[in-house]
Amino acid sequence: MKISSLVSRVAACAVVGLAAQGAWAQAGGTLDKVKQSGAFTMAYRESSIPFSYLDDKAQPVGFGFEICNRIADEVKKVTGRADMKVNLQAVTSANRIPLLQNGTIDIECGSTTNNVERGKQVAFATNYFYTGTRFLVKSSSPVKKLEDLAGKNVVSTTGTTNYKIMRGLNDEKKVGFELLGAKDHAESALMVQSGRAEAFAMDDILLYGLRASSQNPAELAVVGEPIQVEPYAIMVRRDDPAFKGLVDGVLAGLMKSGEFEKLYKKWFQSPIPPKGINLGVPMSKELQENMKALSDKPAAP
Repeated sequence: MKISSLVSRVAACAVVGLAAQGAWAQAGGTLDKVKQSGAFTMAYRESSIPFSYLDDKAQPVGFGFEICNRIADEVKKVTGRADMKVNLQAVTSANRIPLLQNGTIDIECGSTTNNVERGKQVAFATNYFYTGTRFLVKSSSPVKKLEDLAGKNVVSTTGTTNYKIMRGLNDEKKVGFELLGAKDHAESALMVQSGRAEAFAMDDILLYGLRASSQNPAELAVVGEPIQVEPYAIMVRRDDPAFKGLVDGVLAGLMKSGEFEKLYKKWFQSPIPPKGINLGVPMSKELQENMKALSDKPAAP
C-alpha cells in the first residue's frame, strides 16, 4: 500500500471517528452517551441564589442543583451505570446554551427562562418556577418604579431575557435610561452597591437571593411591579425525547409525592447557606397550578 493511500485512510478514519463522537446527540441522545462514557455532566451557576450557587465552601448547592442530583440518580439507574461519574461544570448566562449544544454539559438546573426563542436551540422540561423582572436598588434610592429610571444607569446580566426586556422597554416607552451589561448576577449587584448603576434589573427571586446574601441586606431593596412573569425550567438538548422524558418523569414524581413542595420550603422558606437567611418567598399561584398541569409551556413571546 502506498504511503499516500495509508495516510488518506488514517485521515478518513479520524474524520469518521470525530463525526461519530459529535453525532451522539442526533442519534442516541444523552442516555446512550452516558452508557458509553460512564459520565454525566451537570451545569451549575455560581450566583443564582437559591437555584444554583456556591456556598461558603465554594461548593454548588441550591433548589435546582438538588433536583439535578435526583435526575442524576435516575440516569444512573436507567443506564445501568452504577459507576457513573457526575461531573460539574460552572456556566454563565452567556455560555450555558452553547455548552449544552456542543455536549460539554448534559443538563442545566439553574434559573433559565423557558421561552420560544430559546426553544429553537434547546428543550425545556416541566416548568419549576415562575418569576418577573424587578429592580435591586440601594434602600436610599428614589427609584420605586420603571419610570424613575429616566436618566440613570441600569445594569442587567448579559445573555438573559431581562436584558432584552429592559432594552425593549427603553425603546418602546422612551424611558431614557442607560442600559449596562455585566457578566453575571454577582457583578450586576456589585455595580449597584458601588454606585456604578442605580438599579439592577433581574428576576425578582434572584434579586431577593442576592440581597439576602449581601454583607448588609438592609442597605438593598427590591422594588417595582413584576414585568412579564416567566417560567424557569431545566434545560436539556433538543431532539432527545428519551432524556427529556426522564427529566419530566423525575419532576412529576417529586411534584405528585409532595417532595417538590418540601424542597421548595427548604430553599425558599427556610434558612439557607451561606448566612442562614430565610428568603421568605411563598409559592406562586402559577407554580401551584403547574404542579398539577405539569406543563412545559414557554413564556409568552
